Amino acid sequence: MTDTKPIIPDLNSLLYSLILKEEGLDHIRNRKIIIPSSYVRLFVKRSEEGDKWALDGLKTIQKLRIMFKKGIIAGLEIVQSPLMSQDRLLPLLASKYNAFIITGDYILYQMLMTLDINAIYIGPPIGQIEALKYFDEQTLSIHLKEGARPLAKKGKPGSFNLIELSNKILTREDMLRMAYEVIESSKIDPNATIEIKRRGAYVIQKGEYRISVSFPPFSDGIEITAVRPLVKVLLEDYDLSDKLKKRIRERAAGIIIAGPPGSGKTTFASALIEFYRRNRKIVKTLESPRDLQVEPEVTQYTKLEGSFEKTADLLLLVRPDYVCFDEMRKTGDFKIYTDMRLAGIGMIGVVHCGSPIEAIQRFIGRVDLGLLPHIVDTIIFIENGRIREVLSLEITVKLPEGMKDRALARPVIVVRDFESGRPMYEIYSFADEVIIFPVGKKRQPIKGEVVPYQYRRRKKTLQLMFPPSYAGKHVSLYSDKVRLGSRLTDDKATIVIPLRSKLGKALLKALREGILEVRSEE
Repeated sequence: MTDTKPIIPDLNSLLYSLILKEEGLDHIRNRKIIIPSSYVRLFVKRSEEGDKWALDGLKTIQKLRIMFKKGIIAGLEIVQSPLMSQDRLLPLLASKYNAFIITGDYILYQMLMTLDINAIYIGPPIGQIEALKYFDEQTLSIHLKEGARPLAKKGKPGSFNLIELSNKILTREDMLRMAYEVIESSKIDPNATIEIKRRGAYVIQKGEYRISVSFPPFSDGIEITAVRPLVKVLLEDYDLSDKLKKRIRERAAGIIIAGPPGSGKTTFASALIEFYRRNRKIVKTLESPRDLQVEPEVTQYTKLEGSFEKTADLLLLVRPDYVCFDEMRKTGDFKIYTDMRLAGIGMIGVVHCGSPIEAIQRFIGRVDLGLLPHIVDTIIFIENGRIREVLSLEITVKLPEGMKDRALARPVIVVRDFESGRPMYEIYSFADEVIIFPVGKKRQPIKGEVVPYQYRRRKKTLQLMFPPSYAGKHVSLYSDKVRLGSRLTDDKATIVIPLRSKLGKALLKALREGILEVRSEE
């Protein structure tokens, strides 16, 4: 650059030290740098609030002053400026001082060029996202953090291994570069949407990738987590009984898809949406972020003006046959599900929980107990990418199990195993309390061959060890013929379970009583 005009950096150039990187140095060498005083005031205010990046902004200005003393730049002046947004302030200063604007914000750069203001872009190459290069065909998610080695989960939903991708520790510079690429690319990529933007945190949906980026002080270091669905399946790919197929096709209108994180709930929800779409139903989704893999005919809605309630008001006017509400967590989410279901819309809700009954417990206290069977009629519990259990709900007036006085008869919600019709739980009000009463042990037909095992109890974990031939295979754990759960063994044919977990406590009890049995699922 041979022009002698002074340089005015934008906020990003100072906050992330872009002006001191090679690209920035090429433009500022032997030039005068003008810093708006409002930037300094902003950096001081944020630094006092614990923002490390704002402190870096002040340090960048200090380094520029040292460069001036060494003769690397021609001058450094902090000029008076009002507190206003960059898109208003920078054009004013550029005109007043006949200066170039140097920026790492591509949208700001385009705006300045549109206004015929001299500007230089020193941000990352547009369209390049280095972080996504860690993905291959088997990668479910990547986990990158400064000061740590890059990690990836590989396998399939419900059965994956966490592996190190490199021995190289990611530096702050590495993470800053990759995070900046993600954020800047998302601003202009037509296939990318910034779903959540907070100070120090971003959630971005780029095509099939859901990318979370966090900065200090929100996190203790720069972190990038990117997740994508590995497979797109149809409902026919699941082992559904004819009875369940008929239920989904003809009667189910209040479906809850439940399971622990990473179990394959979203994959099953996508398959269910596709099933209804192929059966000529109008289907919409409520998501934030929008990461369900659906066909173009299915419109994916997010928060309208920051509120799912406003989105729901609009959806009631659209009149869909089914709405899928992905990842219901807050009380307001359950209220929306309830209101839309009572309005006659078929609902599919996705809920994180450890067991099927916990999915029902998420509604208790949030909706009137008598309405529950009218809101939720089918609960499908997903574990390791498979349907593990299906429950149905009905309400009746009866004497609760275990009571003998007929005067205590009351409305009771009966939770049944869908396939067998056997009652599993009764839910009712008693003395201002909601009682969830198990009416029989959860017994399932035992399948698979018995697997020999040894165990070792450590300080915080329980280790179950199997013969080498069972490495990388699913096994089911039973206590007195009652199934406790399923796990995938690692490459050493071992399962490690936290002692404080629900499963860990149940396994310890079964081991003490000598009633633990392990069977192969394959």
